[in-house]
Amino acid sequence: MRYDIVLFDADGTLFDFLRSEKEAFSKMTAEFGIIVNDELVKSYSEINDSLWKKLEKGEIEKSVLLYHRFEIFCQKHGFVADAKEMAKRYMLNLSELAYFLEGAEELCARLKGKFKMYIVTNGVEYTQKKRYTIAELGRFFEGAFISGEMGAEKPSAEYFEKVAAAIPDFDKARTVIIGDSLSSDIRGGINFGIDTCWYNPNGKPLPEGMKVTHISNSFDDIYDFLCSEGE
Repeated sequence: MRYDIVLFDADGTLFDFLRSEKEAFSKMTAEFGIIVNDELVKSYSEINDSLWKKLEKGEIEKSVLLYHRFEIFCQKHGFVADAKEMAKRYMLNLSELAYFLEGAEELCARLKGKFKMYIVTNGVEYTQKKRYTIAELGRFFEGAFISGEMGAEKPSAEYFEKVAAAIPDFDKARTVIIGDSLSSDIRGGINFGIDTCWYNPNGKPLPEGMKVTHISNSFDDIYDFLCSEGE
């Protein structure tokens, strides 16, 4: 096999983050007397995603992002609530939710023992650690590199350099990152000089000029890619 080390993104790659997000957000807003529907949940999700994109570009601090998304949401839809308190309740709710995407847990089990596997995530330390404990990711993974602990975010070179320094016998030529985010996982991997596998189950087009090592639309394909002999 061509790789020794596999870096997996978590949310959107192994975990059904949209499901967890919807449950955590709906529970939190209800606690503030705000009843949301699917349209409002989608609006929040889009706001949240746009701010995380800004974080990846270094345009906003994570500490601000965590409550500013709720400020924007309330202002946009005319709700009155304490955004910082909303942020606390949301993160607490989210920390209790960890749903594998269908087939993801089975993929991890199939890969166990074949590679040294690690989680790479931009999530919040407390929340992610609790979710990973609930999902028992220690069954499959050697460790998790959470940006809050690392002091840097994907896709920055600093983040990947710190990950590499923490993994014994790290070899760029024998490492691949697998993730659903082109701007975070794949761009970070490309810039750092490791192979990339874009998990793209919805068949989105690859931006012109962006070269990835492999595109997978299923977990079976990820397994076949990792376990092939390569060149």
